[in-house]
Amino acid sequence: MSINAKRIAAVMLATTLVLSLSACSNWSKRDRNTAIGAGAGAIGGSILTNGSGLGTVGGAAVGGIIGHQISK
Repeated sequence: MSINAKRIAAVMLATTLVLSLSACSNWSKRDRNTAIGAGAGAIGGSILTNGSGLGTVGGAAVGGIIGHQISK
């Protein structure tokens, strides 16, 4: 799989995640920010590490933590 195909797949996955999470309207602001941060972090980690699974998971973890802390 080429790098462009991996990036397109990552963007499609992130878009699906964002759309599915939009149905969770009863979440608190902190929960929403954590999920958004994790999604954005996963995209960033995937792009920065050229589609590495470890980079994607690491980006999601860091993004989730940042999103959780911002909403204090």
